[in-house]
Amino acid sequence: MKKLLATAVFFGLTAPQIATAAEEVNVYSYRQPFLVEPMFNEFTKETGIKVNVKFAKEGIAEKLQQEGEYSPADVVLTTDISRLVELSDKKLVQPVDSKVIDTNIPAQFRDNEDEWFALTLRSRNVYSSKDRVGKLPASFDYSDLAKPEWKGKLCTRSGKHPYNVSLVSAMIAHNGEAATKTWLEGVKANLARKPQGNDRGQVQAVKEGLCDIAIGNSYYLGKMVNDPNQKAWAEAVEINFPGQQGNGTHVNVSGMAMAKYAPNKDNALKLMEFLTATTAQQMYAEVNYEYPVKADVKRSALVASWGEFKADDVSLDQVAQYHQAAIKLLDEVKFDL
Repeated sequence: MKKLLATAVFFGLTAPQIATAAEEVNVYSYRQPFLVEPMFNEFTKETGIKVNVKFAKEGIAEKLQQEGEYSPADVVLTTDISRLVELSDKKLVQPVDSKVIDTNIPAQFRDNEDEWFALTLRSRNVYSSKDRVGKLPASFDYSDLAKPEWKGKLCTRSGKHPYNVSLVSAMIAHNGEAATKTWLEGVKANLARKPQGNDRGQVQAVKEGLCDIAIGNSYYLGKMVNDPNQKAWAEAVEINFPGQQGNGTHVNVSGMAMAKYAPNKDNALKLMEFLTATTAQQMYAEVNYEYPVKADVKRSALVASWGEFKADDVSLDQVAQYHQAAIKLLDEVKFDL
C-alpha cells in the first residue's frame, strides 16, 4: 500500500483522479506536454474519450512495477528504443493486435511480438562548422569520427545517454564488439572536451569554436532554428547524414506500448491507433521536427529542407539486443572520464 501511495504521489495521481470509466484513458508519458497535449485534445474531440496524462522524466518502468495489477496506466509513451524494450523485458506491457497499427507502422519500427510501436523517427547526425569545415562529403560515415584528422575537434554528450548508447548498439550490430570498442577508443581520443551537456550544447560548442564537429539528433536543429536565443547556433552548422554510402544514418524512435493491466483497454487501443494515423503523425512532424513513421505523411518544410537520406535498415529489435554490450564497452574505454 505504501508503494502504491508513493507511486500516486510521483505522478500526481490521487484516487479520485484514477480513471477507469469507459469514456477515459490514462497515459504515462516521458514525452513533454507541449508535444502530446495537442494530439490528445484532437483525439478527445474526435472520439469523446478524455485523456488523463501524467508526465515523468524518469522511473515509469519502476512505477509500473510497484503498482502491479492496480496500475491505472493504459498507454505508455516514451523515447528511445532502450526504454521501449525495457518495458517489454520487464513484462510491463501487453501485445496489441491491430491491423490499423500494422498498416501504419513498417515492420522495422515495431516489436516482433507487437508489444511496442514506434511513433516518430529521429536521426543521429553529425553537425559541422560552416566556417571551419563546411558540408561533410557524402562518403562520411560514423567510422570517420575515430580518424586522427578529427583529434581534438569532436564534441558529444555523455556516451551513456540513451541516444549515444543506441548508436553504439547499432555499431555493434553491424561491426561486432571488438571493432566497436576500437572505434570508441578512437572517438574518445578525438574529443575536444569531456562529454557533457545535451545535444543543443554540442552545436553551441561548434558555434563557439570549442570543436569543429558534433553528434546530435536531427530534431534539435529545428528547435534551435525557432529559438531566438539559439538560432545563431543552428546557423553556424551544417547538418550531415552519415553512412549514405554505407549502412545508412542511425535512427532512433519515440514510441508507445499498452500497459499490462490497462483498465481501459478498448480506449487504449483507439488512442494508439489514432497516434499512428495521419492527423497525429502530421502534428508530430510539425511540432517537434521529427520524421513521421507513417510513410505517406509529409515532413515539416524545415525538416524537408535538410534533404533526403538513407536510414539504417537494421531492425530496432536487433539494436536493442546490444544495449548492455554497448554500456559495457563505454565503461571499458572510460568514455565519459
